[in-house]
Amino acid sequence: MVAGLTAAAVVAVAVLAYQASANAPESVASSSSATPKASASASAQPTAKPKPTKDALAVPADSGTGERVVYALKDRRVWLVDGSGKALRTFTVMPSPVSPPPGVHQVTSRSGTVQGSDGVPIEHVVRFANVGEVAVGFSAAQDGSMEAPDPESKTGGVRMKRADGNAMWTFATVGAKVVVVP
Repeated sequence: MVAGLTAAAVVAVAVLAYQASANAPESVASSSSATPKASASASAQPTAKPKPTKDALAVPADSGTGERVVYALKDRRVWLVDGSGKALRTFTVMPSPVSPPPGVHQVTSRSGTVQGSDGVPIEHVVRFANVGEVAVGFSAAQDGSMEAPDPESKTGGVRMKRADGNAMWTFATVGAKVVVVP
């Protein structure tokens, strides 16, 4: 009887060992040889280098040269670019319902603090385009908000955070180039 129990125990241990090795990851499964096995998906040909991903914060290539403010409509992003083409600062903005046309513009006027056309007190207004009767410019709400404007309104305020508004105010004086890209 002891021999029968011993044989049953050996069979049970062998079955459990087989199940464990069958379900173990290849990195920990034991093998009879010391050399690693080739994967079924391995290729004899070297793989191509992965393509570098585009830097989402890089200055758009189609934005011209020299010192400029770049406003990307689709990305809702602004870059303050120095004369060598290096971005000094980039930040997101809340676009206005009235968008400026793509192209090169220039800062035409600035206001320190005013009431926005949407009734919100704003600061550091940097105007650079007109679309019909609507002046388009960058500004920051004095309360720091960047809420989406009423899409039915005819306003041209491109809102940004107050710290970004301060940087814009310092960078974009009257006559500064503003490049709008789609």
